[in-house]
Amino acid sequence: MTEPLLFSPFRLRGVELPNRIVVSPMGQYSATPEGFATDWHLMHLGHLAVSGAGLVITEATAVEPAGRVSSACLGIWSDDHIAPLRAALTFCRRHGGAFLGMQLAHAGRKGSVSVPWEKQIALDGTNGGWELKSASPVAYPGRPAPHALSVGELGEVRRAFAAAARRALALDFDLLEIHNAHGYLLHSFLTPLANARTDAYGGALEARMRFPLEVFEAVREAWPADRPLGVRITSTDWAEGGWTLEESVVFAQRLKARGCDYVCASSGGSTPEQKIAVAPGYQVPLAARIRAEVDIPTIAVGLITEPAQAEGILREGKADLVALGRGMLYNPRWAWHAAEALGANAYFPPPYERCHPSLRGGDFLKPFRETGPQGAGARGDLMSGA
Repeated sequence: MTEPLLFSPFRLRGVELPNRIVVSPMGQYSATPEGFATDWHLMHLGHLAVSGAGLVITEATAVEPAGRVSSACLGIWSDDHIAPLRAALTFCRRHGGAFLGMQLAHAGRKGSVSVPWEKQIALDGTNGGWELKSASPVAYPGRPAPHALSVGELGEVRRAFAAAARRALALDFDLLEIHNAHGYLLHSFLTPLANARTDAYGGALEARMRFPLEVFEAVREAWPADRPLGVRITSTDWAEGGWTLEESVVFAQRLKARGCDYVCASSGGSTPEQKIAVAPGYQVPLAARIRAEVDIPTIAVGLITEPAQAEGILREGKADLVALGRGMLYNPRWAWHAAEALGANAYFPPPYERCHPSLRGGDFLKPFRETGPQGAGARGDLMSGA
């Protein structure tokens, strides 16, 4: 039987992931009002670190207070944010098998809202909100008009991203990802739906790409050469007059030339007028085209739910890794079940070994320790799914 690609290793610079399963960044809206991690983050990241996935990426983590989506979003804009998050990461490294990544983000004109279970209502200075920032004073529908960043203020944001990268290094993250998607600040420079500037940062494609590329360069310079740096992009706005897949190919080429290690090909988020035909794997063709035309590793994301589906994406050369978000929250043991279905190996924390179907009944631990698969995952033992 051919070894499944889903459970084969994949190298990005000095990091060799034990498999191709990535846990997407997912906002938890459970930080303190100051942006500090809480016990929820220890639980959330901890249980995903033992899930069998090869890489777990934190939720979008704001590089400045105005970069949050809500006042309950995680932050990394000060050194004070390091210690609370380190507690969760210590657990992940002690008990988990996944490499750990941090996603750096700025919400831009889509920030200053209440948490999702409170309807994401726009907030202002009277009820805990803050002034929005964007490429231009073009409001996201239903939100206040943002402040258009001056050239000097662009430098401040650029430096905030670089400083956040240095704090991520202090936390010893294995990988960094820049959030350049979903209508947030960096994507608002790319899309004509939000960028109406007439200076060097607006207008033609090269000008609209300028600031996101400057931010990437600043982070790459602050991040060690042996550690991967990727970018999540909106590959298309799915809207007339918006950002296109053809432009994403050019943007990915520019990123690759500056040392980008992968592109996570997401889509949408710039306008509620987007027209998306949602179906299983609906964003996979985006990753496939960028991978083929740019020759850069890609992560496919979006309604990837079945092991055979994920394996097929890799076998057909459409992406190099697959990411699960909400599907992993619904079934945190997805990787274990995928290994069982495909006849592969996945990381199991030792206290959970006895739950594996192959070890039910009898003296299960002794046979496993004597005859089970040898070797290690990112930070622990493997359990056979065969």
